[in-house]
Amino acid sequence: MTATKPPAPNAETDVAASFAHVETWVFDLDNTLYPPEARLFDLIEVRMTAWVMRELGVGRDEADRLRSHYWRSYGTTLAGLMREHGVNPEGYLTDVHDIPLDRLRPDAELAARIRALPGRRIVYTNGCAPYAERVLAARGLAGLFDAVYGVEHAQYRPKPERAAFETVFARDGVAPDRAAMFEDDARNLAAPHDMGMRTVHVAPKAEPAGHIHHHTDDLAAFLARLTR
Repeated sequence: MTATKPPAPNAETDVAASFAHVETWVFDLDNTLYPPEARLFDLIEVRMTAWVMRELGVGRDEADRLRSHYWRSYGTTLAGLMREHGVNPEGYLTDVHDIPLDRLRPDAELAARIRALPGRRIVYTNGCAPYAERVLAARGLAGLFDAVYGVEHAQYRPKPERAAFETVFARDGVAPDRAAMFEDDARNLAAPHDMGMRTVHVAPKAEPAGHIHHHTDDLAAFLARLTR
């Protein structure tokens, strides 16, 4: 008698099965819910540099050096400014996120894929919530999410700090072991992974790491694999 071979693994089925337990879908904003080619952060960085120059009384080169140092050391420029200079976070966030959004276009396919996800859908960004709402509207994604959280909702602690995630998730009632996180910055997936979340790195290039379950350079296409 000839033995019957087991069916070959199906990559699509396997990926979908790995998200079958997910009840809450958490999305980063910048370079995750819009393509990095839009380069919005270039505009934000210009305003960050101008803010640091004006408020700290330093030249452009020193302002850029400080921004880079604070981002590497604290997770965001704002976190460094708060810890080392005691700046007012509300004024800073309002100023640096006051940028035009004409580089963004609505994405009907992405909207449809997000709408099809079962359960609760939220946005959690290191930016501020009002800016996030503007970006979602420009992308045709307004009204698709149950909540939008900015760094202000994490008591101004930035991702990748675990305490930031814990604060926002406690506020929303997220159960990490039944949630997934989509994020362009690989370092911001370490804490969610350790908390038990399914992690998806959304970026043009994969960064192999033990805290990343999946990588995609096309978020809409990846979500389509989960809802067929």
